[in-house]
Amino acid sequence: MKNLVIIPTYNEKENIERMIHKVMSLSNSYNLLVIDDGSPDGTGAIVKKMMEEFTDRLYIIERKGKLGLGTAYITGFKWALEHGYEHIFEMDADFSHNPKDLNRLYKACLDGADVAIGSRYIKGVNVVNWPMGRVLMSYFASAYVRFVTRMKVMDTTAGFKCYKADTLKAINLDEIRLKGYGFQVEMKFTAWKLGFNIVEVPIVFTERSEGESKMSGGIFNEAFWGILGMKFRSFFKTYKRQGAA
Repeated sequence: MKNLVIIPTYNEKENIERMIHKVMSLSNSYNLLVIDDGSPDGTGAIVKKMMEEFTDRLYIIERKGKLGLGTAYITGFKWALEHGYEHIFEMDADFSHNPKDLNRLYKACLDGADVAIGSRYIKGVNVVNWPMGRVLMSYFASAYVRFVTRMKVMDTTAGFKCYKADTLKAINLDEIRLKGYGFQVEMKFTAWKLGFNIVEVPIVFTERSEGESKMSGGIFNEAFWGILGMKFRSFFKTYKRQGAA
């Protein structure tokens, strides 16, 4: 079984070496692809040095400048499919996602999930070290997405996931428009509309202790308005298909 963990990075020198060691220590079945957006702090150089230790298991794609979370993952997805990986994981570099939970997401896909989500909200609210304002914003953002899309997913904005390769092959990745955290919603929504089985696996999300958060007001606004646009595009696409029929 070929599994690829994709980690996008921008200024993650405090975390990336330790994260690579953690993922590589889990199992030889996991390979790791870092998508680095020209980190000025030298994150890319650290990864390239570690590639000498993890030959044929650790890879990097370096891009020039911050091009967005969504485009980073899409670049990684296309690379994974071109190289024949069977399960493709999304994961943050900052240890907000526990590497040990990769095994649980993997098992969920082996047990029948087409998309397995590491969910903060399937069993209450499992978030550590977030201020209450951030917890409420995240929780109600997921509620807003459920209201707009009608998806039965509790953690709609989650960024810790496992996809089966066939799921990604069925999604037209070039049509995914949202670039920031709205990308996470659009990918789930697209998989859901295509009828794939989405399973939520409870995790504990821990706020980063090293490095700086990438969350900003601009990212939040893009997600808020982008999700409405996504829903309208889906509606009109369905309407056109029905009209053509």
